Amino acid sequence: MNLVTRILAALAASLLFGTASAAVGSYPLDPFPTDKLTHEPSLQRGAKLFVNYCLNCHSASLMRYNRLRDIGLTDEQIREFLVLDPEGKVGDLMTIAMRPADAKTWFGAVPPDLSVTARARSSGAGSGADWIYTYLRAYFRDDTRPHGWNNALFEGVGMPHVLWELQGPRGATLQEIKEVEDEAGNGSAFVRTTVVFGVDGTRTETTEKLDGHNLHPSRQWTLGEAQGGKLSQAEFDATVADLTAFLTYVSDPSARARVRLGVWVLLFLGVFTVFAWMLNREYWKDVK
Repeated sequence: MNLVTRILAALAASLLFGTASAAVGSYPLDPFPTDKLTHEPSLQRGAKLFVNYCLNCHSASLMRYNRLRDIGLTDEQIREFLVLDPEGKVGDLMTIAMRPADAKTWFGAVPPDLSVTARARSSGAGSGADWIYTYLRAYFRDDTRPHGWNNALFEGVGMPHVLWELQGPRGATLQEIKEVEDEAGNGSAFVRTTVVFGVDGTRTETTEKLDGHNLHPSRQWTLGEAQGGKLSQAEFDATVADLTAFLTYVSDPSARARVRLGVWVLLFLGVFTVFAWMLNREYWKDVK
């Protein structure tokens, strides 16, 4: 498979992964701390998190390990801490050994390649980094799901909460207002359904009829506090931000170099403009 084919396949997988939850708009995106993108220790921690928690199922097949030199890692560090295959090389692509057929049998679908997810998830609601940052922090326990987890941003998600030991389990509440046909046949009425997921994953549901004006259909998720995790909520948020920063870097590795080059280009254009203006004034000074 050539490079162009791999790019198209990875982009298609990410877009397909996004289509499944495109209709879910009841949970807002949290802003990703963009300063992480220029902080090399954060990117390095994110690379370690990606290898330890993501690379077992998700590949980043458009990225080579040796490209991580751009975030301050040496070949020795990459080989020792990030290349898990004893026979692997720093020039290898970040692929996985799991076969697609096995993945579909085990998970019901092939886990998408994450090479361009941060770009594919960008929308009017926020950047792709905002989406990843919110998604990884929006899990809650749900015993009605096969793997025991659900996600407020991506409802019915097929992936379990791989970072649950760091964050700890938590519950959630969904309040949904719907317009239904009135039982007496006098038009429509509104009902509110409240679904509560306990920290142990138990699900309870109640429905009540609403009276009043200015009602409209809506859905709102409220997540409870995580309990029993290895990290505090602030520490977990910072950890997720590191991982998000790395995935954002992977989606466009040349972005940091372009930004640095752009600064020099703007400086050059500024100096050039001054000299061009002086030359123009010299040419036209004798013209009346």
